[in-house]
Amino acid sequence: MREAEVKRKTNETDISCQVVLDSTEPCVIDTGIGFFNHMLELMAKHGRMCLKLKAEGDILVDDHHTIEDCGIVLGKVFDKLLGDKENIARYGTFFCPMDEALAMVSIDISGRPYLVYDADISREKVGDMAVEMAKEFFYAFAVHAGMTIHIRLLYGSNAHHCLEAIFKAFGHALKQAVKESEEGILSTKGVL
Repeated sequence: MREAEVKRKTNETDISCQVVLDSTEPCVIDTGIGFFNHMLELMAKHGRMCLKLKAEGDILVDDHHTIEDCGIVLGKVFDKLLGDKENIARYGTFFCPMDEALAMVSIDISGRPYLVYDADISREKVGDMAVEMAKEFFYAFAVHAGMTIHIRLLYGSNAHHCLEAIFKAFGHALKQAVKESEEGILSTKGVL
């Protein structure tokens, strides 16, 4: 069983996170931000992982610190979980339709963090989550997991559908990239 756990406490947030890959067990997610909980649950379900995440943050200020720090912690969990990145598929790409919206996510577990985020969503908030925080979440995840992540919203008009397509596509692409293989380390360098 591939699993890892990370805890992180700052003056702004207190987060504990556990991920079990290849699991269909139900998730337990509580960030204090309802719509963000929903997005993480979708990501985990479509990524075939059990995610247990508890975050207490200064959401009375706004949602920035909590969402960004959840990205940091989740990235650290995946970095710990994948170790030397041996015997994983390394790459994953997925297109996800959600009604009128279509999103594409492509991942390389390369050890080189990078984010390309191309998603023009006109609405400022969905529920209690600022739309701009999706980019901050994925940036923090990419940096702390050591992954290159490309996210593109090809089109869509409903902000809820657009973000849902992105998080579902991310889950599927991540599931592909962490899939176990027998190919050792997928790099001519011999190390990732």
